[in-house]
Amino acid sequence: MIRTQQWDWPMPYQFDSDLPLPVRAHLLEGAQDIYRAAFNNAFERSYSGDPRQEEIAHNRVAWAAVKCRYVKRGYIWVRR
Repeated sequence: MIRTQQWDWPMPYQFDSDLPLPVRAHLLEGAQDIYRAAFNNAFERSYSGDPRQEEIAHNRVAWAAVKCRYVKRGYIWVRR
């Protein structure tokens, strides 16, 4: 796992294969990269102490980043 510069614990997702199954199952590889990078960035910048609340907030940031480049058509995410 990657160590953050600011904190002394590993980032949650070093590789796309580390992402939660629902994310891997529904997103294309490029969208997974965006999700992972956005989640890790949010994790590194804004940890406040409550792990569950942080995970929810980081998921929102990550999905917002994906939605900037991808759109869901039916059950499939496609590039805009």
